[in-house]
Amino acid sequence: MLDLPSENPISQPSSDLDAFCNILLSSKCPGILTGAGLSAASGITTYRGTNGQWLTTNPMEVASLQAFQDNPGRVWAYYHPKRDQCIAAKPNAAHYTLASLSLPSVRSRIFRKLLQPDKPPLYVTQNFDGLCRRALDETLDNAQSPDDRLDPDERDAAHARLIEMHGSCYRFTCTQCKCVKTTAETPLALVFNDHAVIEKAKNGEETIAVEHLPRCGGPEWSGSNRYGRCGGLLRPGIVWFGEIPEGQGEITRILTKVDVLLVVGTSSLVHPAASYATTVKKNGGTVAVFNLAPSQGDDKADFVFYGPCEKTIPDLLEHAEQLLANAE
Repeated sequence: MLDLPSENPISQPSSDLDAFCNILLSSKCPGILTGAGLSAASGITTYRGTNGQWLTTNPMEVASLQAFQDNPGRVWAYYHPKRDQCIAAKPNAAHYTLASLSLPSVRSRIFRKLLQPDKPPLYVTQNFDGLCRRALDETLDNAQSPDDRLDPDERDAAHARLIEMHGSCYRFTCTQCKCVKTTAETPLALVFNDHAVIEKAKNGEETIAVEHLPRCGGPEWSGSNRYGRCGGLLRPGIVWFGEIPEGQGEITRILTKVDVLLVVGTSSLVHPAASYATTVKKNGGTVAVFNLAPSQGDDKADFVFYGPCEKTIPDLLEHAEQLLANAE
């Protein structure tokens, strides 16, 4: 379940890029865990860093099932503008670099000892902004090498290895008929055109009537009660605090085999993701953290590299490629 862990002391891991690249190049089962810091350069506000959203907003008031049941208008007033921000954003260099690991030509160069060379690394993101998936789609669509032009089954396999554990801002579930829908359309209800009302509702100063919120069947719902058009209240397809994140079975199954874990742009404060580094370490693996600044999760890492991940992640793969070139 999504929860906050207790505090742990911060240690001082290594920042030796050569040493880490040599370990990465020998990995048999690499894994990736990303958080809000990955999308910071794309203009998506983080949660716990400088100017983080949770510094001014109580997450329990907008990011829990109880909050939605008590005041769905306030929750939607928080998420709809956030969703618009995500839709308008574009993946950055870090997104594309990580997505490139799904290309067979890149994997065959960087990871020469993979246990399953035909499968991309496990790629878990805590972000619901959709940028990891968009970067993956663009990377696969624009592949130049014949080896990287995947057939439909191979593309499905690449998509399956990317797990959006906290859901997606593009997805919604009807609270009545339970229909699940995915769309990039906006606004989802006419009330979201009134920015003054939305701001007041987000701050708890005004209540938005349920009939004005997103509903199954869309803004022009005609009164039908059919599945997928029943007029029921929609809820964001986001995993809230107290709910079970998506893909936990698959994550747990693969994580026990991961020997190198890249932790990118996350403070490692939210469980269960906060425990992934510990799992890898207990199994004898190596953990490398890539963050803008020191964070609580650093104490679980063998390596820590500070700086904007849109620079450090591309630099990592470039450095690894250079080491390979020098060795040949």
